[in-house]
Amino acid sequence: MSWLDKAASETQITHRHRLWLYVLAGLVMIFLMLPTLIVIPMSFSESQYLEFPPREWSLRWYRNYFGSVSWMQATATSFKAGILTMIVSTTFGTMAAYGLHTSRFRWTGPVVALLLTPIIVPVILVGIGVFYAYVRLGLVNTLTGIVLAHSMLAIPLVVMVVSSALKSFDMNQELVARSLGASRPRAFFLVTLPQIRFSVITGAVLSFLTSFDEVIVALFVSGGPNSTLTRNMFAALRDQIDPTIAAISTLVVLLTSALLALSQLFGKRES
Repeated sequence: MSWLDKAASETQITHRHRLWLYVLAGLVMIFLMLPTLIVIPMSFSESQYLEFPPREWSLRWYRNYFGSVSWMQATATSFKAGILTMIVSTTFGTMAAYGLHTSRFRWTGPVVALLLTPIIVPVILVGIGVFYAYVRLGLVNTLTGIVLAHSMLAIPLVVMVVSSALKSFDMNQELVARSLGASRPRAFFLVTLPQIRFSVITGAVLSFLTSFDEVIVALFVSGGPNSTLTRNMFAALRDQIDPTIAAISTLVVLLTSALLALSQLFGKRES
């Protein structure tokens, strides 16, 4: 019996009956991956312009990226902003999710909706609002301003991921620990957190990637010595077609894929 005639699920539906679904999923994946599959070969072109397929292969644009002071400075800023955003967002997002989950406050629903507002409102409006607030506070073109703005976008993601994990967690375990003399913070760190740590780590990875990949808000609040990598990429694409962007995009794709893969591998090991 071929694999097509084997059961694909407990309902005894065979792979043959699901063949159309596999084909459709494959086409969707190809559609989503096609831009990446085009950008990666372009990053190895010798041409001074974005060219696909490359007529000559070279590492010229990777050398240009790693040898550029401005690109390296922007990369360092993005990594610093991403790591700080991850720390701030994971900490406060987890606290908010836990507090809302255990609270009996009658307005929990509206509070959750308010926390999710930054990812519901168009990012361009968020950028404009943050910019005008930062002008008064003197936070434009500062690392602190970037971290606060990116944390505002990342905290809702952490809240959603951690809240989902808490819904499947038996809070009676924490109550037992507290009844045996543990304080609430101690019970959380020793009982609750170890069992939802995969969701917390996932939220941390999403927070870092949200900050590292964000460009619209960065256009408003970053600049000068604190310009982010994505902001510089947008400026280079707007002012001139620099193939260095293709090389950077390839490295960003590899970084993003590696982080997501590591988080999933960690989750499988945990399960």
